[in-house]
Order: sequence, then C-alpha cells, then structure tokens
Amino acid sequence: MVRPKTEEEIELLRINGELVSKTLAEVGKLVAPGVTTAKLNEVAETFIRDHGAVPSFKGFDGFPAALCMSVNDVVVHGFPSDRPLEEGEGYNGDSAYTFPVGEVDAETRKLLDVTKASLYKGIEAAVAGNRTGDIGYAVQSYAESFGFSVVRELEGHGVGKEMHEDPGVPNYGRKGHGARLVDGMTICIEPMICAGGRGVYLARNGWAVHTADHKNAAHYELTVVVRKGRAEQLSTFDYIEKDGSIKF
Repeated sequence: MVRPKTEEEIELLRINGELVSKTLAEVGKLVAPGVTTAKLNEVAETFIRDHGAVPSFKGFDGFPAALCMSVNDVVVHGFPSDRPLEEGEGYNGDSAYTFPVGEVDAETRKLLDVTKASLYKGIEAAVAGNRTGDIGYAVQSYAESFGFSVVRELEGHGVGKEMHEDPGVPNYGRKGHGARLVDGMTICIEPMICAGGRGVYLARNGWAVHTADHKNAAHYELTVVVRKGRAEQLSTFDYIEKDGSIKF
C-alpha cells in the first residue's frame, strides 16, 4: 500500500528538489573537457553542505560519493574519478541530467533530446487514476520510435523519507497495468535510454551499470507529485538551462 504524501511532506520534498536542481546547475557550469568527475563531486558536496543539507547518496549501501558520475556507456551509478572528461562525452548525475561535454556528434545529441523528451512524456501520464504502466508505455513508445532502446533492469521509484520507496516506476510497460497512481503520490520518473541494444551489465565495483554493447546511454530524472489532471514537478532543469548554455 503506497501512502500519498501530505501537503506538508510535499513541501519538504519540494525544498529538497529545489536544492538538488540548483546543485546540478552548479555542477553543470563546470562540465568541460579536462575537468575530472572527482572535482565535480567535490563541488556538489560542498554546495549541498553549505546549504545546510547532507548528500543522502553518500554512504547509501556503501556508495562512496555525493553524486553518481556516469560517463558515456555507464547508464547509472558511476563513481567519480580523477580521469579528466574528454570532448564529446556525456555525463549524468542521479537526479538526473545528462550534460554534453564540449561538442557531441549528431547521434549523441539526438539521444539526449529523445531521452529528455521521453521523460516529459512520462510526466504527462503521471496523473491520478492512471497506472505506472501508463508512464512506462509513454516513455518506451516515444524512445523506441526513434530507434533507441529502454533499459529494463532499472526503474524510477517512489520517494519520501526514504530515497527509494514504492512504487517502482518502469520505463516500459502496457497501458492500464501496474500500480495505480493516486493524488499526492510522490515519484521519480527517470528514463534510461540506450543508443544501441538494451542489454546492460554490472561492473565489478557492484555499482556502475554499463551498456552491454558499450554504446552511449542517457539518463534524465525529475521528482513529481501525482495530481488530478496534471502532475506537479518538485525538481526542475530550469537552473541548468536558464543561461542558455545547455540547448535542446
């Protein structure tokens, strides 16, 4: 049984979502060839703590960093490292935004565009009375119409006092199937879309998930409240995109 959140709880989630959104924007300002993901992680953790919060993913099941830093064929949960980013790479953080590093080729740009658009297709379906399968269908049908594939082993989730709560929110599915969405339910929708096949594997570190064919993947995520008629966003990409440096 998934309990809808009270308006007071939703407001707390909104405040947290605002800080996460601003943190990703701070990180995004520095994404460039030659910058290490370890440096980006340091900036993010400092920004979070300076605003009176703590990075909840750091230490979660032993994860060593404040942010997940997933480059190119890493779908999610990559570790920050001292390897500099290279021109043309893609980078994403859990919460999640995929940043182009310098100039990227047309196919990579298309992957980013389609993945982000599929997220908003999913959000459109996140209304009271629908089911999680309606969200998954919206994401899957849009992404696959462009020849991309959808990761099946990873999904979105409910969110509240715990980082991951019920229900699971797959990025594929059938209309009318899955958990019913009710007013006040708070969920994270996060398409993980692959340029090639949908197969993935887990790295030896037990965290990073790579595409099996090592083609690029993209990942975007927003937190929303299920409402009657239209979902309400609790996190935003506006802080990242407002200066026009990231164009879609």
